[in-house]
Amino acid sequence: MNAPIANEASPAARIRVFWQPGCSSCLRTKEFLTRQGIEFESIDVHNDPEGRAALAALGARSVPVVALGKNYTLCQSINDVIRFLDLKTAPTPPLPPAMLVAKLAHVLEANARYTRQFGEQHFREPFRNRNRTPAGLTFHVFRVAEMGVQAAHQTELRFEGFDDVPPDEWQAEDIARWGESVREKLLAWWEHETDRTLLYDVPTYYGRRAMHEVLERTAWHSAQHTRQVMLMLESEGVSVDRPLTADDLAGLPLPEEVWDK
Repeated sequence: MNAPIANEASPAARIRVFWQPGCSSCLRTKEFLTRQGIEFESIDVHNDPEGRAALAALGARSVPVVALGKNYTLCQSINDVIRFLDLKTAPTPPLPPAMLVAKLAHVLEANARYTRQFGEQHFREPFRNRNRTPAGLTFHVFRVAEMGVQAAHQTELRFEGFDDVPPDEWQAEDIARWGESVREKLLAWWEHETDRTLLYDVPTYYGRRAMHEVLERTAWHSAQHTRQVMLMLESEGVSVDRPLTADDLAGLPLPEEVWDK
């Protein structure tokens, strides 16, 4: 939940952004603020114990967070950042729901394909500067989509779900097959959806939001992590099977970079 701006956050207070490597929303938030010409203190809570303590002192339990003094906002929606900092700008309107569903289904199909390309040797080895493995990330892409579909059925979108990992015994094929079943659930939901405006509210850990907004976040979140899956394959010297193109991702509010440095 957003903390309201109060008197203890003076105009001279320094803006802080709490983030962690590999986090798609974190990267998007920092890029957005940079494009707006806003200076901020960048705090990597994954690799900075003092940063983690500062985040906990605010009362926040997840990232990304933008803080001003003792007040903060979660940044799952750029609209929240705009309101919190009172910026005179607006995000690009989301794609129509049908287009978002089509793009998400395409991303999930691609991620299943990429999952099958990983060899056992590196599948459970941490990648770069965060304790996230190819097994964990490919699973995460599908879990993000599954949680989005569950939200449409009024199951609360909880941030703890993003930390779920595949069972230890699951191999690449197991994750890929499960992911394909998630894709089928997405398409089945859309086929039977009676309100295709998706203007109805659903419960999330950052407040009740229009399902259209949640679907957009689900689509670009899954797409961004699938870009990271492709990077993992390329880092192993594997030629990505039919990589996602700019046209595939057009209209999704993705960060420019693939992995936070």
